[in-house]
Amino acid sequence: MEFTIVFQSILIITMMIIIGAILARTSPLNNETRAVFINMIVNIAMPCIILSSIFHVDMNEDMFKRIVLVFVLSIVINVVGIALGWTFAIIFQKDSDRTREIALLSGLGNTGFIGIPLCAALLGPEGALYAAIFDAGVDVTIWTVGVVMLQKNRKFALHTLKSMINIPTAAIVIGLLAAYFNIKPPEVFVGLSDRLAAMAAPLAMFYIGMMIMGLQRGNVRQAAPKMWVPITVKLILLPVATIFMVHFFNFDSVLIQTVLIQSMMPTITLASILFARYKADEQMGALTTVLSTLLGLVTIPFMVYVMSLFIN
Repeated sequence: MEFTIVFQSILIITMMIIIGAILARTSPLNNETRAVFINMIVNIAMPCIILSSIFHVDMNEDMFKRIVLVFVLSIVINVVGIALGWTFAIIFQKDSDRTREIALLSGLGNTGFIGIPLCAALLGPEGALYAAIFDAGVDVTIWTVGVVMLQKNRKFALHTLKSMINIPTAAIVIGLLAAYFNIKPPEVFVGLSDRLAAMAAPLAMFYIGMMIMGLQRGNVRQAAPKMWVPITVKLILLPVATIFMVHFFNFDSVLIQTVLIQSMMPTITLASILFARYKADEQMGALTTVLSTLLGLVTIPFMVYVMSLFIN
């Protein structure tokens, strides 16, 4: 992978975030605009990225095996990140009552909003497909391990799985079934999915830019002592651990690069929403998401460079 391509992609992402921040000056992010952005990204753009990727990748038995492998690796990496966050929280923040939040923020990355568009730009349709499968593994981890950790009674209920039934997941299932049975959609539908898929990155970055403008300095200073652990684990330690994990296996090059890039993603955007639902620290989730995204603009190119030293 050319490092210049990575740098250019991150630079474009940065410029999109700046545009989002400028937009927030005239149209501040509120509950209504937030819902509109999330609906367009999650229910239109991301499913179209998934379908577009499937339409442009030749499906065969080996490809399906690699898809299953990416899904399993995603869950393993997510759990490793959560375990690292939990461990570091206990060691460095013994008196903190936010251990469960720190653990989840350390392991769950923004593999949908940022990861899928970035992998599509860097690695093409195959990378976008693997990224979507990785993101599905993140969803499974959220609604199983994440929910159990956030609940006071620490019990898993089957009704939590209903949250995994969403349009991006349906797009993965429908697209893979169509590919497996060699069902080719009309060209007009393929063209439509390609064009709608191109909306994902700009909309997601505009949204993040608008979130950044909503930060309050006082809240950041107050929460900073709690946030350094999840940000360090998510942006540095987990990618390094993932590099060592996959370095010993002879996997497909695009698969390895996709998994590694997804492991480098900043904290998941859903964190604040998830924490609010289970009466955890919603503010900490939102602040960690925004700050890790800003720092990720620096750490992602650096970690990609480190990755290239091991892969090449």
